[in-house]
Parts: sequence; structure tokens; C-alpha cells
Amino acid sequence: MAVDYAVIVVYLAGMLAMGWWGMRRAKSKSEFLVAGRRLGPGMYSGTMAAIVLGGASTIGGVGLGYQYGLSGAWMVFTIGLGLLALSVFFSARIARLKVYTVSEMLDLRYGGRAGIISGVVMWAYTLMLAVTSTIAYATIFDVLFDVNRTVAIVLGGAIVVAYSTLGGMWSITLTDMVQFVVKTIGVLLLLLPIAVVKAGGFSEMKAQLPTEYFDPLGIGGETIFTYVLIYTFGMLIGQDIWQRVFTARSDTTARWGGTVAGTYCLVYAIAGAVIGTAAKVMYPNLASADAAFATIVKDELPVGVRGLVLAAALAAVMSTSSGALIACATVANNDIWSRLRGVVGGGGAAGDEPHDEVKGNRAFILIMGVAVILIAIALNDVVEALTVAYNLLVGGLLVPIIGGLLWRRGTAAGALSAVCVGGAAVVGLMWHYGILANQPIYYGLLASLAVYVVVSLATPPTDAAVLAAWRERLAGRGAPEAGSDAPVPAHSSPSATSSPSGV
Repeated sequence: MAVDYAVIVVYLAGMLAMGWWGMRRAKSKSEFLVAGRRLGPGMYSGTMAAIVLGGASTIGGVGLGYQYGLSGAWMVFTIGLGLLALSVFFSARIARLKVYTVSEMLDLRYGGRAGIISGVVMWAYTLMLAVTSTIAYATIFDVLFDVNRTVAIVLGGAIVVAYSTLGGMWSITLTDMVQFVVKTIGVLLLLLPIAVVKAGGFSEMKAQLPTEYFDPLGIGGETIFTYVLIYTFGMLIGQDIWQRVFTARSDTTARWGGTVAGTYCLVYAIAGAVIGTAAKVMYPNLASADAAFATIVKDELPVGVRGLVLAAALAAVMSTSSGALIACATVANNDIWSRLRGVVGGGGAAGDEPHDEVKGNRAFILIMGVAVILIAIALNDVVEALTVAYNLLVGGLLVPIIGGLLWRRGTAAGALSAVCVGGAAVVGLMWHYGILANQPIYYGLLASLAVYVVVSLATPPTDAAVLAAWRERLAGRGAPEAGSDAPVPAHSSPSATSSPSGV
């Protein structure tokens, strides 16, 4: 294992070195949080693919392939479909807004009254996403170094917190590009063909396994539909995804770069399912489907290659973990703390110097990172925790966000009602049916949509000045230049000036 250890150590050292390099570039809020909005198509595609394909997509995707065969690809496939939909239909408009968070978009669209509640929901989602990604280090480091769970979580989490805190989005962008390359080589170019060959090829796999393992819909129509609701729609509205859209140099980059990344996700989904199916042939009686990835890597790959593929798994986890961490810290600082500070102190953060804003956001990444590590150590049932987070995100925020982008008649009262009713319905239904049941997200979304439409139609339309300012921003006018931290001119409506970050 000495060669494998060397590969991993070099990889981890490289991540820290890129964090140090990124610190030298992140001199303003825009540079620190959204990489100066300067990423071209190549870097944008790589980093977007890296953020959406995490440990669940890699280790979990192979596990689903082990359990269900080729139809196990559907979870990751729906993630790719969501990224394609976001890129084709919404990313250009999102990029032109020149904001930092989803809640700031809601403030712009509805007149500055929808941000705080949506910020709390988004913060809970990004926090749990970071926690569950951090817990995945335990599986990988156990295979690598045979260390206990707590040490593994602290080791992996500390590295991600270190490079994220140092350089913000620049460090995360650079590390994600490396992680994208490592994942492509390790999973697609090495593990996939080796697994198929070791299993005897596709003909042997078909001979050894039941026919349902090769049925594209074998996992079940209801499960696929639930994946679409949670993951496809989740890709449309998550702060971790939007924050990557904000890094695009232009709306064209956001559209086409995201389309390439989404297509890559579809290929990655199929690859994971094929690897899992091959593992089922080689190891038909594993105690846990999620152990398929680690088992096939540990037992079937040659020295050196094994280290690279494990580095690929580590890269998948780190990219999602770092993206969720900076999203969590951005929401906590810009959407929650800054607003509370403004209420208590009677002022906002719009007058802060850019360097001070960098220090503040850096401090929040460090604080949130420590919290994530501690929660990850204490938490056991991560699947249920992540399900709660996604159900709240989609059930509470999907309708007001998509409605704001598509329906002119939507109002602030309708948006707030949709967030509250949708979120409460999801929580109540999870208590009634069980956290992992499908009904909460079905009925929660319907309740959110119904309330949004009814309340919006029953309340006065959004102020014309707010809508005019919104249309200007969607058209790419009335916003600061890319890379600038200058405040945006306020709406004529007083309520529209409440965004604390000055955007």
C-alpha cells in the first residue's frame, strides 16, 4: 500500500497548496465568493461537474448499481437532467443577476421581503449537505489507512475547511478542476473498464445476473419519479449550484458550460451503475451495497491504480463538501447574520470595505466548517438527515423561486406563504408517513404551489418599480460589473433596499 499512500498524500498536499495559492487571488468579496465571476467554459464545466458529483454519486451510485443493476443509474442520471435543465432554461438569467445567494434573487424579484426565511431553509440544506459529504470521509479513509470514524472525519474535514477558508471560491475552483480530472481518470478511464473485464465482460454479466438487472426501469417508476422531484428540481434551486453559476464569465458560458457538465453527469451515472453491476457478479453476497465500491477497488485494482481510484473517490467527496461549505457560510453570513445585525444595530454591511468582507466570509467558512465536522462526528443516520434537507429545500423553495422566474403575477406574500406552508407540510407529512416516504415531497410541493397561486392572485401585484428593476437585472443591466463589489442602485421601493450585502 506504500505507493497508494504516496498517491493520496501527494493529492492531499496539492489541495492545501492550491488553497494557499487561492488566498493570494481572493482580495475582494466577489473574488472570494464567486471567483470574480470570471470562469471560462472549460473551468466552469469542470467545477460544475465536480460539485454535483460527490460521494453519493460515486460510492452511492456504484451501490445502487450493485443493488438494482443498470437502473441504479437513475439517481445520478436525474442529477444530470437537473443540471441540463438549469443550464438550458435558467442559468443565463441567473448569471446576469450578479447576486451572491438565492435569497438575494428572491429579494430582487419580490421587493426585499422574502429573503430571511428562505435563507434559513437554504442554510439548513447546505449545512446537512456538507455534513453528509464530510461523513463519507470515514468510508474512504478506513479503506486507506484503517483509522477510526472520528479521526477520518476530522482529517478529511480539516483539509477541506483549510483550503476553503484560505482562498474561498478561487481555491475551491482550482481544487475542483483537479478533482474533476482525477475522477474522470480514476472512475471512467480506469475503474469502469477494469471492473467490466474482471467480471468477464457484458456477456458473462448477463449470464450471471437476473434479467431485471438490465431493465432500464428495474428500480421502479415511483422511485424514479421521486428522484426527479428531489434531485432534478433540487439542482434548479440549490445555493451550492447557483453559486457556481454566479462564477460564469458570461451567460453563454453558464448555458453551454453547464450543458457540457450535465452531459458528463449522464455518462458518470451509467458508468457507476455498470461498475456496481460488475461488482455484483464478483461479490454477490456483500453485507452492504455501499461497500461495493471500496471492495472492488481494494481487491481488484493493481498498486498505484488503486491509490488513484481512491483519490478519485476522495475527490468526489471533497468537491461536494467544499462547495456545500462555502454555500452554507455565504448564506449564514449574507442572508442571516447580516440581516440580523442590521435589525439589531440599525445598519447593514453595505458600507464595509471589500477586504473586511473577505475576512468576514473567511471567518464564517471556518466557523461553519468546525460545526460541520462536529455534527458529522455526532450524527449517525445521514440518509434521513439529507432527506429532510432536500425535502425542505424542494418543498419550501422550488415554487417561489421558479415562480419568480416564470410568473409575473407572483407576489411577496405568495412567496412567503409558499415557503411556510410547503415547509410545514413537508415536516408534518414526514412525521406522519416517515422521513424516507415519498408522500411528503409529493403533497408538500402541491401545497406550496396551491398557496403560491392563490395568495398571489388574492394580494396586490408586485410594485411596478420592483418588477422594472427585476427586468433590468435579468437583462444584464443595472447590476455591478463582474468582479465589482460596488452596491447596486436601490429600487425605488424602500422595501427593496434591504439586501444587507449591498448587491
